[in-house]
Amino acid sequence: MSKANSSTDTGARTAEAAAGNAYEDAAAEREQERVDHAAGERLSTAPREERPESESESGSGSGVPAMGVVGWIRWFWRQLTSMRVALILLFLLSLGAIPGSLIPQTSVDDLKVQNFKDQHTTLTPIYEKLQLFDVYSSVWFSAIYILLFVSLIGCIVPRTGQFVGQLRSRPPGAPKRLTRLPAYTTWRTEAEPEAVREAALGVLGKRRFRAHPVGDAVAAEKGYLREAGNLVFHIALIVMLVAFAAGQLFKSEGGKLVVEGDGFANTLTQYDDFKSGSLYDSDSLAPFSFVLDDFVGTYEESGPQRGTPRTFEARVKYTEGADGPERKSVIRVNEPLVVDGTKVYLIAHGYAPVVTVRDGKGKVVLRSSVPLLPIDNNITSTGAIKVMDGYRDKNGAKTQLGFKAFFVPTFAGHGKGQMFSQFPGAEFPVLALSAYRGSLGVDSGLPQNVYQLDTSKMKEFKNEDGELLKKMLRPGEKLDLADGEGSITFDGIEEWASFQISQQPGNGWALGGAIAAIAGLAGSLFIQRRRVWVRAVRGEDGVTVVEMAGLGRSESAKLPEELGDLAAALITTAPVAPEKPDAPEKPDANEAGSRPVHPADAPAEGAEK
Repeated sequence: MSKANSSTDTGARTAEAAAGNAYEDAAAEREQERVDHAAGERLSTAPREERPESESESGSGSGVPAMGVVGWIRWFWRQLTSMRVALILLFLLSLGAIPGSLIPQTSVDDLKVQNFKDQHTTLTPIYEKLQLFDVYSSVWFSAIYILLFVSLIGCIVPRTGQFVGQLRSRPPGAPKRLTRLPAYTTWRTEAEPEAVREAALGVLGKRRFRAHPVGDAVAAEKGYLREAGNLVFHIALIVMLVAFAAGQLFKSEGGKLVVEGDGFANTLTQYDDFKSGSLYDSDSLAPFSFVLDDFVGTYEESGPQRGTPRTFEARVKYTEGADGPERKSVIRVNEPLVVDGTKVYLIAHGYAPVVTVRDGKGKVVLRSSVPLLPIDNNITSTGAIKVMDGYRDKNGAKTQLGFKAFFVPTFAGHGKGQMFSQFPGAEFPVLALSAYRGSLGVDSGLPQNVYQLDTSKMKEFKNEDGELLKKMLRPGEKLDLADGEGSITFDGIEEWASFQISQQPGNGWALGGAIAAIAGLAGSLFIQRRRVWVRAVRGEDGVTVVEMAGLGRSESAKLPEELGDLAAALITTAPVAPEKPDAPEKPDANEAGSRPVHPADAPAEGAEK
C-alpha cells in the first residue's frame, strides 16, 4: 500500500513538474515573440499610432471614450499626417491638374478662354462657378496644395527625429533563440568564442555593417539609406511644391512680335502682352535688349513630307545691361536665349509684306512692313493694313484708309483652287487686298485688334463695276484706288518672329527636387534594412558553437544569400570542427552539429538540419 501511494505521489509530482515546465515554455514563447516583434518594429521609423485609452480611464467597462476637442484635433492631425492621406492628396492634386490642361486658362491665353465661352454658352456658367478657367489659383486646388504641404511636413518631422535617433543608437542585442529568425545557420568550430566574435566584427565591418559586441554575440545592422531615401523623397516633394508656388507667385511672362531689322528692349511698354504673378515686382525686369537681324526657316521640298519644317533660327544681336557689349546669338525652338535669368523663346514666325501707300498727289503716307498672322501650316496669312495719319482725299480732307490683307507665300495660280498657300516657303508670294476708307475707330479710346479691320464706320472703294475694289498683287505691283485717290504698292517680303520672354524663379529648385525625389524613391525601393547577429558560445564538450541569423524589415530572397556569404567569410577564420566518432546522431537545440547549414536551404522557421 505504501509503495502504491509512493508511486502515486511520484506520478503527481512528475505531472505537476511537467505542467510547470509547459507553462514556463509557453511564457517564454510569448516573451520571445514579443521581443522578436519589437526587434522588427524598431527597423521602421514610421510614426507609431497612439494607444487608445483603457476602459478604466473611460469610466465605464464598454463604449468608446469621449475624446473632446483636443482628442479630435489629435485624431485629425494623425489622419492628415498619415501616409495614406498624403497619397490621397497627391492623387487629388494630379486629378485637379487635368482640367487645367484640357480647358483654356485665363492666366495662359485670354483669347482662347473667350472663344471657348462664346462656343460653349451652357458649360461656361458651370465652369466659372467651379473656377475651371483659373484652376491653379482656384480655392479648391489651393486647399489641396496646402493640405498636401502640411501633411508632408507633419509626416517628415517625426520620422526625421526617429531616424536621427536610430543613427545615434546601436543595433540591439541578439534574441535568445536565433532559430526563430527567417535566415539562420550554425556550425561548430575549435576556435575560441572571443576570436570568433572578433573575426565577425571584422567581416561585418568590411561589408559596411554597423557592428558591436553585445554579451556573447555580435549585433550588426545595415541599410540605413533605405529610410534616408524615404525621407529624401518626401523632402524633395516639399521642395518641388515650394518651387512651383514661388514660380507662380513671382513669375513674369510676355510676348513680342519682332520683324527683321527691328528690336526689343525689356521694359513693360515694349511687350505686346504681359502677365505676372501676384507678388511680382516690375522693377525686377532684367535690363537687356536685342535686335532680330535675320530669320531663317527651311522646309522639306519634296516627298510625302513636303513642307515639313527643318530649320527655325532667329539670328539676333543682344546687349546685357544699359552699356553692355553687343553679342550675337541664334535662338532656336527649345534653345532659348538666356540673359540674367530671363529666357527668350522662339515660339512662332510668319511673313510681313512690305507696302507703300501714296495719296492722290503721289505723296508717301505709309511705308512699312505689316505682320500678318498665319492660319494654317503652309503660312497662309491674314491681317489688316491701316493708314491712320497723313492721308488726304482728292478734296484735301483728312481721312483714314484700311486694307484687308490675305497673303500666300506660294500661290498655286489662277484656276487651281482657292487662294491658299501650297508651301510654307516664299516661292510664289501673292498679296490680295481690298480697300476701304473712313474711320478706323482708333480714336474712340477702346482697344482693338491690330490684325483685324473694323469696317463698321468705313466705306468701300469701288471698281468700274461698282463692286468692292480688290486685287491680287505680286511683289512690285500696285493697286490704284478709285478716282485718283492714291495707290498701294506691294514692295516685297520680310519675315517676323514671335518671342516669349519669361522669368520664372524656382525652375532650378524644381528640377533638383525632381531628381532628388527619383533618387530617394529608388533608394527606398531597392535598399533593404536588415540586421545580423553572430553568437559564439562554448558547448558542453568544449567546442565553440557559432550561430548566425538575419532579420530584414521586409521579406527578401537576398537576405539568406547574404547571410550565407557572411558565414562563408567567417568560416575562413573559424573553420568547421571535425565530427567526433562518439558524437550523438541528433544534436540538441544549442549544438547543431559541425556542418553549417546555408540559410537558403534551412526550413521556414530557420531550424537547422
